[in-house]
Amino acid sequence: LFEAVRLRAGYADYHHDELEEDGAVGTSFFHKGWEGRAELVQRESNGWTGAMGAQVLVRKLNIVGAEKYLPKIKAESLGLFTVQALDLGAVRAEAGGRVERATASADADAFLGTNKAQRHFTALSGSLGAAYEIAPDWRLGLNSSYTERAPSAEELFPKGPHAGTQAYEIGNPDFDKEVSKGLELTLRGKGEGFTLSAALYHSWFDNFIYEQPDGTVEDGLPVFQFHQDKARHYGAEFEGSVRLGMVGDFTINADAVGDVSRATILKPGEKLAAPRIPALRLLGGLEAQSDRLDARLETEWVDGQNRIAPFETATPGYTLVNASVGFRPWGKDRDVSLLLSANNIFDVVARRHASFLKDYAPLTGRDVRVTLRFGF
Repeated sequence: LFEAVRLRAGYADYHHDELEEDGAVGTSFFHKGWEGRAELVQRESNGWTGAMGAQVLVRKLNIVGAEKYLPKIKAESLGLFTVQALDLGAVRAEAGGRVERATASADADAFLGTNKAQRHFTALSGSLGAAYEIAPDWRLGLNSSYTERAPSAEELFPKGPHAGTQAYEIGNPDFDKEVSKGLELTLRGKGEGFTLSAALYHSWFDNFIYEQPDGTVEDGLPVFQFHQDKARHYGAEFEGSVRLGMVGDFTINADAVGDVSRATILKPGEKLAAPRIPALRLLGGLEAQSDRLDARLETEWVDGQNRIAPFETATPGYTLVNASVGFRPWGKDRDVSLLLSANNIFDVVARRHASFLKDYAPLTGRDVRVTLRFGF
């Protein structure tokens, strides 16, 4: 019945200190966690393939000091899942399911004025989709999904200044599960020297969790309050590449990607733009490839975002130009390369609308670097 067993585990023990101007430790962050995943891969039978398994996650976070914005928290989750696929030639169908038991707990904390709390959630998720071959190497697909997500401890229990986001964050320990229903229409195909992938999607949310400023200031930082409301999110994305031809030993390729999304919070009696939703983005590149030498020039254009949530600031658009040259002295058979890259060549001021810190820190300016990569 099964052809393989896959096991994966990871452990992390992280600590860092935030220093004051005089060099003294102001706040310390301690984060420990481990996760494990086991999969049973089914043997293919008459076009039927799949896998089933379990995943476990345990993590603990403790913050000590003046910038403490969370009590000592512990989060645990155990999930069971399966993914199944059936290939009938012209039609390919897929289905998946997951059940997860999640627990988030917080210690009582006199510094933050919070009480001991513990929440338990059982989240169910499932998906069903199919793709039909409308022409050789071209498939049109439709996917549906139902997803339940347990609130994280960082959404339930924060109450204090978070220097990493430059916000005074206030959570809500009474949040319910976030629930979404989604549809996605896809088109994927390839031909002589080109590939194309495109998708349209629409999601409907109940109890959508989001963080939004309320216009007040606490400890010198804007107050961001977590909320739950109905929401709607839709958008489109595409990715494609085409081979333009040969120039000597070089293959000349052009590629492009683009994405746009729109999200609306549906409060009782009003509709509001969701916070930190990126604007339309287009990226195009031209690349010359050979066994030893690659060269690439790309341009990324991002539209300004003026559809903003209450107390949010608009973000102007920008255009970034990047270039790189890569050299493999022993060709593609050896994993050794030297890369010279220049990013944001014209040193423009660019800010990502999705970033909490966009009003404080723009993206990196002109950046030139040399990178040596090698493997064994």
